[in-house]
Amino acid sequence: MEIAAIQTHGLTRRFGSLTAVEDVTLSVAPGQFFGFLGPNGAGKSTTIKMLTGLLEPTSGTIEILGQAFTAGSLDLKRQIGVVPEGMALLGRLTAPEYLRFVGRMYGLDSVTTNRRTVELLEFMHLADESKKLVTDFSHGMQKKLALAAAVIHGPKVLFLDEPFEGVDAIAAGMLKAMLQGMIGRGATIFLTTHVLEIVERLCSHVAIISQGRLVANGSLEELRVGVASALPGTETGQRLTLEQIFLSIVGADAQEPAQELSWLS
Repeated sequence: MEIAAIQTHGLTRRFGSLTAVEDVTLSVAPGQFFGFLGPNGAGKSTTIKMLTGLLEPTSGTIEILGQAFTAGSLDLKRQIGVVPEGMALLGRLTAPEYLRFVGRMYGLDSVTTNRRTVELLEFMHLADESKKLVTDFSHGMQKKLALAAAVIHGPKVLFLDEPFEGVDAIAAGMLKAMLQGMIGRGATIFLTTHVLEIVERLCSHVAIISQGRLVANGSLEELRVGVASALPGTETGQRLTLEQIFLSIVGADAQEPAQELSWLS
């Protein structure tokens, strides 16, 4: 039996009386490009924070690469990469200084760290900005640096929270090719984004969370078949887009007349 790259059982996180994530159980196979979707406030970022050790679950369990994962699982953390919400970069360093720091934190030797730093800065088109402080980078440049830091150690599992936000079309295409190359080499990628076209193009499997609970989980084709069979007016053989699937599952109110603003109508 194949060991899952990411496995959760009953994952729950409460903040006082607010339940942000409730009883989430899912499994991500090795080598999958997995999309994790949901409306704003659904619990996506909270889930990723728990899966990467940034936040302790209230209850439930997490396994990464077949091993129990907690905030103190340092050996497992060295096998994952993360582009978190907000990126959490060290703004008073230059890009080379930051990547060298991250590489050494992941346990890479100095020769390997320096070589990969040079390669990543060239790949991300940041080599000409090597003397500029990270705090002076544009948002898109910071995104590229955050992704470079997340892959410098060659992670087996990569978590991405809105990685393409603020990135121009040329850079986005380059990054998508890099991520697909990682999948080709057997890495597992867990992606959350609001850009459904990106998920449809890159991901083979999708889970949808709404109000903290998992409401759909499976391959894109499985979700298409399931939604098409239940969606009124769907023609036989019609290929639903991910947007149609998403709205049919979590956008039950989308068909209601849109509220208008008096000064714009």
